[in-house]
Amino acid sequence: MPPKPKFTKEEITKAALDIVKEEGVAALTARVLGSRLGTSARPIFTTFKNMDEVKWATRELAMREFEEYAGDFESYSPAFKRVGMLMIEYAIHEPELYKLLFMQSHVDGQSFEDTMCDLGSLVTTCIELLQRDYAVSKDEANLIFEQVWVHTFGLGTLCAMKLCDFTQDEISDRLGIIFLGALTMVKSGKTKGFVKPQKNIP
Repeated sequence: MPPKPKFTKEEITKAALDIVKEEGVAALTARVLGSRLGTSARPIFTTFKNMDEVKWATRELAMREFEEYAGDFESYSPAFKRVGMLMIEYAIHEPELYKLLFMQSHVDGQSFEDTMCDLGSLVTTCIELLQRDYAVSKDEANLIFEQVWVHTFGLGTLCAMKLCDFTQDEISDRLGIIFLGALTMVKSGKTKGFVKPQKNIP
């Protein structure tokens, strides 16, 4: 019989998330994680196959925390902009978790659509907000979301890496400009060839 796990998946993942918060993604190794749990690295691998699996589970937990952090968007107007503002605020206040969520490379690379899928329910939420508040189709909302997300990701990365120090007003203005441009293009009807059904939209 395989050995009984000494720690639950949740206990290991929580310890891993604490390491990332305090020391960064690069510090999440089997040795450091075992030390955090007060043991060797061996018990980790009775629950997880390898450290890549640990890292993915940690990212899933971090995404749930981010979704809770950004959960007050409905009380703001415009709600869609609030999500973007919170994403950048998260990069400022939790830079290591932002890196874990949004700045992990893939060995073989991946498509833009796969990257969108990695964002989980955030994509669906934002597309629904756009459809509700701006009277656009699902495909049009997806196009707007993709353009604004790339810009938001860029601003968040600049903040997480401490390359720029934006004020809240500067963040708001920059998001507003790119959103207005994307929305204006969609409303003009000049999106032929740009608006395509996306497989990642539920």
